[in-house]
Amino acid sequence: MSKRYKSLLEKIEVEKQYSLTEAVALVKELKSAKFDETVDIALNLNVDPRHADQMIRGAVVLPHGTGKTVRVAVMAKGVKMDEAKEAGADIVGNDDLVESIQAGNIDFDVLIATPDTMGLVGKIGRILGPKGLMPNPKTGTVTMDVAKAVSEAKGGKVTYRVDKKGNIHCGIGKVSFSAEALAENISTVMAAVNKAKPASAKGRYVTKAAVSLTMSPSVIIDSSEMMDIK
Repeated sequence: MSKRYKSLLEKIEVEKQYSLTEAVALVKELKSAKFDETVDIALNLNVDPRHADQMIRGAVVLPHGTGKTVRVAVMAKGVKMDEAKEAGADIVGNDDLVESIQAGNIDFDVLIATPDTMGLVGKIGRILGPKGLMPNPKTGTVTMDVAKAVSEAKGGKVTYRVDKKGNIHCGIGKVSFSAEALAENISTVMAAVNKAKPASAKGRYVTKAAVSLTMSPSVIIDSSEMMDIK
């Protein structure tokens, strides 16, 4: 463990469950890198993702954005290609885009596809899937409303998905954001996750919640408070 990391740990009561307001204020004090660190929220949910109804996934537009410049690619045909370009998409195509991706050119963060191009998307599913770039109706990335999808992706839309162990990780802003902005972004994600609670999930839904920076230890947030966010 580095001296830097040890000195950051000394600022945290490791076993304490902080309120959301306290946790966000504290995590801002843990800034130690020379770049604008990403603020990450981590959740552990009492769900079993092997059951389809307990696979928690979705997307929300953060009120204060993510602080990242997002490159958006759109796979579309005809007039939808023009709509995507007008909305500010960085890359627009169909067969040519498939060929580019197959050649290893993946210089985008989000891929949006119209339903009539999903046959093309299927050809590159093995490439997109492991990178978390596969378009999906549940996250709003398979849609005919490409203009809305592009503007949301550019404006701070984040996706979340529970892993095999019930964990969700989501970047919700930068350490340079105000504490209020970070808290509002976290609350937006939590409201969506809480709304998605499956009826079949028994017991305590959020078993653990924590916030951290790219280069910092985690600060535990009171999970009861997080479950109360609507």
